Amino acid sequence: MQLVFSDAQYWEDFLPLTFTRPVAAMRCGILTFSERWQKILGNTEVSYFTENYLQDKFKTPEDKESLFLVTNFLPTETVIQQIKDLKQGEALVYEDELVAAKINMKGFSLNQIEKMTDIKEELIFFKKPTDLFTYNHLAIDFDFALLTEGRTSQELSSTNGFLGDKKDLFIEEGAQIEFSTINTKTGKIYIGKNAEVMEGCNLRGPISLGEDSKFNLGSKIYGATTVGPHCKVGGEVNNIIIFGYSSKGHEGFVGNSVIGEWCNFGADTNSSNLKNNYSHVKLWNYRTKAFEDTGLQFAGLIMGDHSKTAINTQLNTGTVIGVASNIFKPGFPPNLVENFSWGGGKDDERFKLDKAYEVAERAMARRKMPLTDDDKAILKHIFDTY
Repeated sequence: MQLVFSDAQYWEDFLPLTFTRPVAAMRCGILTFSERWQKILGNTEVSYFTENYLQDKFKTPEDKESLFLVTNFLPTETVIQQIKDLKQGEALVYEDELVAAKINMKGFSLNQIEKMTDIKEELIFFKKPTDLFTYNHLAIDFDFALLTEGRTSQELSSTNGFLGDKKDLFIEEGAQIEFSTINTKTGKIYIGKNAEVMEGCNLRGPISLGEDSKFNLGSKIYGATTVGPHCKVGGEVNNIIIFGYSSKGHEGFVGNSVIGEWCNFGADTNSSNLKNNYSHVKLWNYRTKAFEDTGLQFAGLIMGDHSKTAINTQLNTGTVIGVASNIFKPGFPPNLVENFSWGGGKDDERFKLDKAYEVAERAMARRKMPLTDDDKAILKHIFDTY
């Protein structure tokens, strides 16, 4: 059966991270929301109900019987079974919001639903960017159990120091860890296939290091931190998520942050995650077009895809950076850096679209991936519209 992953009303709430992807393609824990549900339901036939300009890259649903699902929550065993037991025309509702339905996507309409059942259990729902790092420890725990049940980890080399219970460490095939300290007393640690933890690293869980990613020499990694596939991370990080294909390879601190794909941090880039007066952090909200109180004392950086910082960049607490921005001017950039900013300042010129394509092509070629026509169309839409 076709799985249809819906953005529901959340797409705009997760900007700038969702400028270039549906909600289901975001990463939190070890997996993306899409990967998690495919693993839970054992189904790889996936499509997305998202913004029109994203549909050429992310498959449009076919006109057939489907399981329609809002993905951005962590289910309980009971809810998973309720979803699996849905019959045609039935749906599940949580806090007055439809989260799952068995319907036919031909002539899609919620009028097809004949029976709605309320979910009674409390669920962890991700409704805004800061939720991704706030609840990342819970997502790592969930995914760790999902991915490792009934499997055996690779052995940890005796050159390393280890604290905790070995059952809370899982090392995939081909991963390398030497002369580092690993602490699972504070949370589980998952090291992906062919990943590398270089000498002198200090890892304090919960942590997930994705496939083919690296913690560079002497890195200090505090949980709950997720690094997606094909990334390089160095320096000091605390409670961050990197979706994938990005580099923060040098010294500098980033904490309580979410970073998209194809981003690069120049050496000694630092992002504050705590205000000097210890007050709540405000972040730009693309829906309300205003800075909104997060209710959090710790909140650092939200960064869209293809954005870059120069060496020694300083980022204020609660900075939001759009897509394909280049920050290289001295001093602190504003707390909102627009899409395609050239410099990072409020009134700076825009990065030319053809030049943005060139940079993206070069960056992606380093990971042996092409910038496709669909990717270009998405970037052009963002450039023209936002």
